Amino acid sequence: MTKNELISAIAEKSGMTKKDAEKALAAVVDTLTEAMVKGDKVSLAGFGAFETKTREARIGRNPKTKEAIEIPATRVPVFKAGTALKASVAK
Repeated sequence: MTKNELISAIAEKSGMTKKDAEKALAAVVDTLTEAMVKGDKVSLAGFGAFETKTREARIGRNPKTKEAIEIPATRVPVFKAGTALKASVAK
């Protein structure tokens, strides 16, 4: 499903216009992003949780030259599906 298809589905299910559905989706995405940048965990009961994890620095290899390179530590976004979502998808 693309972003435009998602906007259309939101508009249809909620009775909103597509323009309002697009604004609502943008607001949700912006709010999730801002919370995760601050390091907060966002939990949506029955759906899942969005959070950030820290990946430790590690040594990797350049596959072309086999030279060891240092990969720096970084924060990455993580989504953990909730029980209800897992059950719905499994059906």
